[in-house]
Amino acid sequence: MDPYQIIEKYYLKDSDIYYVLVKHSEQVRDNALEVAVKHPELNLDTQFITEAALLHDIGIYLCDAPRIHCHGSHQYIQHGYLGGDLLRSEGFPLHALVCERHTGVGLTLDMIMKGNLPLPHREMVPVSLEEQVICYADKFFSKTQLNEAHTVDRIRKYLKRYGESEVQKFDVWHERFE
Repeated sequence: MDPYQIIEKYYLKDSDIYYVLVKHSEQVRDNALEVAVKHPELNLDTQFITEAALLHDIGIYLCDAPRIHCHGSHQYIQHGYLGGDLLRSEGFPLHALVCERHTGVGLTLDMIMKGNLPLPHREMVPVSLEEQVICYADKFFSKTQLNEAHTVDRIRKYLKRYGESEVQKFDVWHERFE
């Protein structure tokens, strides 16, 4: 599988949105692979991490997020499951799970229901170690500030808006992966 070939089926290679997606996704991939190198005891599948990290945000073009050159019709929070649907249609169900499970530190069914979020009613929480590592790595990079990595304090402050349990989950990952 070549993640770039899949991306290029949905994104024009010379477009601004392609640049944003690929730059961000390569940062996430590199960060996730650093975790794998630092922690050989986790026995992470680096090939899968490479592919899934590059594809985790493939659904952004379907959403309305002009700051990152996305002009679709869906809300941005939907990009994960939309990307998951896209990758399932391409024949990559495990990669699809990364797409739909990487938002925040994962979205529980309870969060989706209580927040009345425009998402399918199911658990969207990273399960496998590879999913967790990619989700963790994603928190350090934004698509609006491509040349800047977020600090742990900044990530914690952002997540705190969604509840202390979100911060605690991130902290567990940070302790495990750093």
